[in-house]
Amino acid sequence: LECPVLFDAPEAADLLGAFVHAVSGGSLYRKSSFLLDSLGTPIFASHVNVREEPHLRRARGSAPFDSDGVKTEPRDVVTDGVVRGYFLGSYSARKLGMQSTGNAGGAHNLVVPGTLDLPALLRRMGKGLFVTEQLGQGVNAVTGDFSRGAAGFWVEDGEIAYPVEEITIAGNLKQMFRDIVALGTDIDRRGSRHIGSILVAQMTIAGS
Repeated sequence: LECPVLFDAPEAADLLGAFVHAVSGGSLYRKSSFLLDSLGTPIFASHVNVREEPHLRRARGSAPFDSDGVKTEPRDVVTDGVVRGYFLGSYSARKLGMQSTGNAGGAHNLVVPGTLDLPALLRRMGKGLFVTEQLGQGVNAVTGDFSRGAAGFWVEDGEIAYPVEEITIAGNLKQMFRDIVALGTDIDRRGSRHIGSILVAQMTIAGS
């Protein structure tokens, strides 16, 4: 079965994490990333923007310096779907012949604006799967192939119809990023990835 999939905010943060891993220094210089040489290229749908905000007050990912002692700066990582920056510490930057981005130790507060609340996202999807839990480690960092166990709710006519579990969702992250139809305003700020729910146009679903 192929249908739209809506990832709730904490699960959407997982997808954003897969992007961060793919454009981080270690993955890039080892050539173990499906997003090699992606700087300046459109990877996401054109309405997707990601900004790094290292200086947000009381946010979990805030830091004036990275773990190398390099000063952190707010910056646009993705603009209109186009990758504008990698995540590099001093060592990986040297290996790649680039400048550190102040990301030794990881990313700092990634902010992804959305436009629709959760009921509006469900209505926009109409019929499909609303994922509230993902299981297992089914992401191939080199190819972007994605296959994970999932649980959540089946949606009919923009309304939650019944719970589903023990299913598998599959796709390729490159295609999934391009197929982001809409982003939610239901942003989860507990971690360092401030992102709402994500609606993906189509994925493959198997199971009961």
